[in-house]
Amino acid sequence: MIGWALATTLALSSATGEPASLAHAPPEPAQIMAVPPALRTLVQERVNAPGGGDAQRLRRVIELMSTSQDGLRLEYLDEATQTVEQAYLNRQVNCVTYTLVFLALAREAGLDAYPQEIDETLAWQQRKDVVYRSNHVNAAVRLGSQHYVVDVGSSFVIGRRPAHPIDERRLLAQYYNNRAAQLMASDDLPSALAHAEVAIRLDPAYPTTWSNTGVLRVHSGDPAGAEQAYARALSLAPEHSSALFNLVALYKRNGDHTREMQYRRRLDKVQSRDPFHQFMLATQFEQSGDYRNAIERYRLAIRLHGGEHRFYHGLARAYAEAGNQRSARRALKRALSLAEGKDQAASAQYRTMLDGLRASGGS
Repeated sequence: MIGWALATTLALSSATGEPASLAHAPPEPAQIMAVPPALRTLVQERVNAPGGGDAQRLRRVIELMSTSQDGLRLEYLDEATQTVEQAYLNRQVNCVTYTLVFLALAREAGLDAYPQEIDETLAWQQRKDVVYRSNHVNAAVRLGSQHYVVDVGSSFVIGRRPAHPIDERRLLAQYYNNRAAQLMASDDLPSALAHAEVAIRLDPAYPTTWSNTGVLRVHSGDPAGAEQAYARALSLAPEHSSALFNLVALYKRNGDHTREMQYRRRLDKVQSRDPFHQFMLATQFEQSGDYRNAIERYRLAIRLHGGEHRFYHGLARAYAEAGNQRSARRALKRALSLAEGKDQAASAQYRTMLDGLRASGGS
């Protein structure tokens, strides 16, 4: 995953306000996609060898990145936000790093490749007092009138909207944004802020970086700077849910209840239209045993975004736990119809569950 959108909870910063040196200084932007000489030689030998046109070179780039015997054999690791050279040396990538490596090698091969972004995905986690919600990037290649997508995360990314092209500065900004989030998680706030500043210089119109910078400033003991960063994010994207959430938390912490309620109303309005937020609420209700509210939230998520098989799977689970086997079977059949041909593992799981419902007497 890439492009973490950070949302701070109510824990107070332990920062002392004293200056600190950078333990991990950000690399220069030109270093991020620089292809080391050994890798360039490998591309010349394996990809740009005589024979074949653009389609053949595209196939060779993908094979070079994934082949286990004489290729790079890149392995996915969620935390592996790295430069192209670092990925070449340790053979680890996440979505942003895989995209960086692919674009660098595709360009070495003379292919017309460009990055893409999916703005909202169903991916989040919580570490200490920070919630991380992500977007996703992949790459696309133009071959004549055809466009081909190359995506290391296609099997596990749930997107609300299709991917759209972005420029290279946005992709690089997301690299620095990711590294800032990782460094904050390691309590290296000076280095995290330094990376966020590079991201802002590269792409000052990217609201997520401004919102994340606000979180970093809160944890650095600078609530005024955080408020300014959140306001800048909302000036760029008035419905940016993380910036709204962060301002609500900031004003609650400061005791400014008037503005807290003002931004809470805005946040509630945004979240009421967000199928992923409704899905996350549904899973929380399901885990707590409140199946009535879980069913209600799963149904709302489906009304807002009805093409996602995992929403129907969740609804089926909640119905089954509530003792409504008929509705569970109906929801699961819909999940299966949406997953077939797209997600083999999920399809097999749903068939097994359907067999279990039939065996237990569900009609």
